[in-house]
Amino acid sequence: MPEHGELPSRRKILIATAGALVTAAALLFGAILPAEYGIDVLGTGRLFGLLALGQSQPFAAEDGEYRTDHAELTLYPAEWVEYFYRLDEGSNMVFTWQATGPVTYNFHASPDGAPPGYAESFDARDLDNGHGTYTAPFTGIHGWYWENVGTEKITITLTTSGFYTSAEEGRARASGYKPLTDIRGNPVPSVP
Repeated sequence: MPEHGELPSRRKILIATAGALVTAAALLFGAILPAEYGIDVLGTGRLFGLLALGQSQPFAAEDGEYRTDHAELTLYPAEWVEYFYRLDEGSNMVFTWQATGPVTYNFHASPDGAPPGYAESFDARDLDNGHGTYTAPFTGIHGWYWENVGTEKITITLTTSGFYTSAEEGRARASGYKPLTDIRGNPVPSVP
């Protein structure tokens, strides 16, 4: 039968536990919080250059041309429309839309090369308006599906600005590319 050595005393266990807690707290406040979240309580993040890791970049240069688009889409009861843009991965778009009646909508995107009918949904609700900023997670088409769930004809007014190359409307009775404008309001050619 193996001999048992002397077990550590309670005092030694408490000292080791306290030492581990102090070390964990020092790592948390000295390195992890500054690097991950930009919180620098002790000043070590600034001292060791860790703050840059936890800060988002406030400036992002874009390669394409800045464009604007405005559309008014009329929907009769139970009618639907899709309106989407071609964006490259990382491109940004600011949007606002307003409906004159109740709609169900879904903002979704499909990457280039995806199987037919494939789409990733990012926002789906029953609202009469939406506003925000969108950054494309991949190159492909990105846009809305709206359906009139009311009993009256409605109009959806959509305004966007950003770095997209084309806009397209799709519905049962009409579809196709539509002209875009640059920041000055001049027409720019679509790139299908």
